[in-house]
Amino acid sequence: MSITLDQVTKQYQGNPVVNDVSLAVAEGEFFVLLGPSGSGKSTLLRAIAGLTAADHGRIALFGRDVTQVSAREREVGFVFQNYALFRHMTVGENIEFALRVRRVKPAERARRRKELLELIGLPGMDDRLPTQLSGGQQQRVAVARALAHKPKVLLLDEPFGALDAKIREELRRTIRSVQRELGITTVLVTHDQEEAFALGDRLGVMNFGRLLETGRPTELYTRPATRFVATFLGAANLLLRREARSGSDLAPAGPEAQTDSPLRDRRDQEVVAMLRPEEAELAPDRDALRTTFLGYGHVEELQFTGALERLRIRMGLEGAARSSDGETSAMPPVWIDVTRTQPEQRAFPLASGQLVAVGTRRIHVLPTPLSSFTVCAESRESAARLMENPWLVDLTIRMQTRLSAQVEPLVAKDGASPVVAPAGVAVVTAGPDCPARVRRLLARGVTPVLCLPEDAAPPSRVIVHFAGQVARRATLAVTASLLRHVPAEAVFLGILPGDSSERTRTAGLRQLLDVRSEAQAGHGLDVRTELRLGERIEELLRELEAQPGQMLILGLPEPGSLPDSFEALLTQSPGWSVLLA
Repeated sequence: MSITLDQVTKQYQGNPVVNDVSLAVAEGEFFVLLGPSGSGKSTLLRAIAGLTAADHGRIALFGRDVTQVSAREREVGFVFQNYALFRHMTVGENIEFALRVRRVKPAERARRRKELLELIGLPGMDDRLPTQLSGGQQQRVAVARALAHKPKVLLLDEPFGALDAKIREELRRTIRSVQRELGITTVLVTHDQEEAFALGDRLGVMNFGRLLETGRPTELYTRPATRFVATFLGAANLLLRREARSGSDLAPAGPEAQTDSPLRDRRDQEVVAMLRPEEAELAPDRDALRTTFLGYGHVEELQFTGALERLRIRMGLEGAARSSDGETSAMPPVWIDVTRTQPEQRAFPLASGQLVAVGTRRIHVLPTPLSSFTVCAESRESAARLMENPWLVDLTIRMQTRLSAQVEPLVAKDGASPVVAPAGVAVVTAGPDCPARVRRLLARGVTPVLCLPEDAAPPSRVIVHFAGQVARRATLAVTASLLRHVPAEAVFLGILPGDSSERTRTAGLRQLLDVRSEAQAGHGLDVRTELRLGERIEELLRELEAQPGQMLILGLPEPGSLPDSFEALLTQSPGWSVLLA
């Protein structure tokens, strides 16, 4: 690999700007780091270049550890957003600067300068000053200067940001052409998705210092794993619907529908499904649809943009929901964004307020078990206190999901109407009543369950343990979903009885390594692993009590039940939170 990052972390004033990032970029690959402002992508790029020192982790270039190596010795070319050309030097002198520093002979400098000017399409401009060039020409010179000393890696920090659209497109072509001709490994930082799609062989999407997902542009666009990536890489309709044992009410099954994750395998769960606007079809009625019927809706907004028509459809989905006070009401309407081509517009003209049938060509179900959060409490007051917890509020914002409350007594009254199971992750207050409430939720098929102290703070360390192999898959999925958004160190903890034989210990260690490999391969999750000998609950309590600010993700040995021995983890201390998978 050209570039290897292993758990790279950079903090400013105690806040992780780059948080535990691991990444491998192949030789000759054009890799794009994509994310909003403040996501940590530029800091990560500067860490690769050696312009910013990493606080933790390892950086290697072509197998050589350069973590403690100076920027000059890393054989990296860097292009800044603001060109950073020397104003008092000519174009030729700017290009030759790095060669002069390295004491390259004049004849070789002249040959290299001429070669690069030809490469970037600016031959004969050696004697011009930067002020005599356009913005696009200046950035081309900046690229030539970065390439002058023949670096092994080219790093570009939003080089098109200050240019107008036409020049930006021309420069993209130039840089892509140069990169292909030279075969140089390139990393580009940008917040522009169009730019990323046009240039990148692979993309990496960052947010809050985390590298959320990596993959080819088409893969991330059509099959994202997180809400953030789904909405950041283009327009997306996210549908949050409840799965019942009788089937899904998200989208009816049909031979025309293409569903990446089969809904029929998700029972009694809430799922998040993504529908791209271009994958929706509109027709006068259900029978006229050539795709899978989703529902009926009214045209609320209609906007002509030339090649495309953009519409907003207000859909009233059938079904009912029970509120916290037991009253039944119609489900709230859902708005769906739709784009149509000119042939579609001519075939079926629409007007504002018109009733239409909505079909879908493809629905992608996001592979996350953390769809939403529902606070479960006995009173409105206790529910309100827990909903105001800063960490819980921040977590829902980071995950771009919803936070709601459901009030119900711990012990149901005789003759009382059953309250519907809470959607998504059930959140309960840690304390003496926590085990009883957890058992009631688990018995109703609710999972995951988050036991949260009212004064809980964001964890700095997450301990992961599953009791039995049956919980392994679910525990890994929950862990990955959480750690994409939580800036915390993660440790998988394996526990064996103290009197285990050497063979059992070897098998336990091998299993733990398998878990780490599965976490990396299946979820892109890099974590430490530790093996302990002793009684399970005692070892977990010892680990949780060792330092403040910890969280436990615990995979239960059997679905729908909480062993008596686990109660101590939920009641002994309010200092940690527990997420049961």
